[in-house]
Amino acid sequence: MTTHSPAGAAAGAPIRLLVVDDHTLFRRGLIALLAADARFTVVAEAGDAGEAQRHAQALQPDLILLDNHLPGVNGVDALKGLKEAAPHARVLMLTVSEDERDLAAALRNGAQGYLLKTIDSEALAASIVRSVRGESVVSPEMTAKLVAAFQSLGAPAPSAPAAPAPADPIVTLSPREREILSHIARGASNKEIGRALDIAETTVKIHVQHILRKLNLSSRVQAAVYATERGLS
Repeated sequence: MTTHSPAGAAAGAPIRLLVVDDHTLFRRGLIALLAADARFTVVAEAGDAGEAQRHAQALQPDLILLDNHLPGVNGVDALKGLKEAAPHARVLMLTVSEDERDLAAALRNGAQGYLLKTIDSEALAASIVRSVRGESVVSPEMTAKLVAAFQSLGAPAPSAPAAPAPADPIVTLSPREREILSHIARGASNKEIGRALDIAETTVKIHVQHILRKLNLSSRVQAAVYATERGLS
């Protein structure tokens, strides 16, 4: 028996998805949306945690899109069983819940990311690809809540950088980059930052890429945690 590794097995192979949501219309619409993208193939769908676990064990998908509000067992509580059934699968929460406790529980229980259902299709597709690559993804609206959730628990936020070296790389940021970093810590999207600073969204995107490179970080979540720890939020 061969084991299936994430990231689409062979290079260029579609990412194999399991979609878990108890709302049939939403689930079918989501599947139709994903099926139209050649990067993905939906191998199964499920309306509850038990059905999802059976499909996960039998099919070993690359990624599981998981709603939190499921009948019987919530998605965050089903994470452990799903990870045991498909150890190599990434699990990406896709939910309406903006509760920071759900967010913190999902990340503690092994979710690769946490997205709101208000996300647009292009951002969802990009998040799936990034998740399969091993990156953590969180909806911009939830970034500030992520930091608050872990601060309230007295625990370090996930993927936070280690204690800074004697020469903190934050000194390499330009004043504009520090300004943008403070907006990221407050959960602002690139579009919102552009409006606030009266610059183009594409310019913001370039600045964010420079910030992550200079600070040796891989995601906005890490950048938000980094900034908050240094009082920039």
